[in-house]
Amino acid sequence: FWLKVSQTQAQCWLSTCEAHSSRAMPSKRRNNGRSKHGRGHTAIVRCSNCARCVPKDKAIKRFQVRNMVDASSQRDIREASVYSTFMLPKLYMKMIYCVSCAIHGRVVRVRNKVLRASPEGRIYKPAGKGGGKGDGK
Repeated sequence: FWLKVSQTQAQCWLSTCEAHSSRAMPSKRRNNGRSKHGRGHTAIVRCSNCARCVPKDKAIKRFQVRNMVDASSQRDIREASVYSTFMLPKLYMKMIYCVSCAIHGRVVRVRNKVLRASPEGRIYKPAGKGGGKGDGK
């Protein structure tokens, strides 16, 4: 079973196929979720949570600042110290997360298209404790 197609119809069909094949797929983000502009390859780092291999430019990096000692020990050290204004040093840990763990651990949030594009949406403000629908038990 063969269809008879005129030459103009065949040319029209070929031109539409070429138009579709040359059209690029839509991208969700301008940087494709990475910051490697112009570099072909970046180093691989391991996620702090699940040890997944993640490209260094794609990983979500945050510093976790903690006190070196807990509050009760800190009070004991302060009382026993000769110096009145001595500040105990803090512990700075660079945490590297894959995208899945960062979303699951609420390090970053999913944002809609308008917030992703606007400067206000780039700055992450963590929500306070509570505020959810659960009882918090």
